[in-house]
Amino acid sequence: MGGFGIHKFILGYTKEGIILLVATLILGILTCGLAGWVAWVIGLIEGIIYLTKSDEEFYNTYQVGRKPWF
Repeated sequence: MGGFGIHKFILGYTKEGIILLVATLILGILTCGLAGWVAWVIGLIEGIIYLTKSDEEFYNTYQVGRKPWF
């Protein structure tokens, strides 16, 4: 679900979630799937980054520091 920006909505980053959702759905249709594929890769990379951080580092980076991308 990373390509749809679900992880962004869960973290409270609504603007970034909408950007990924639009890139996947609307731009994906207009570019024959290329923009959708890019959004899926971004979601995969962010998922790997989220899973490799410790709980404390994740909290400090994404909840306290509010870092929206990578």
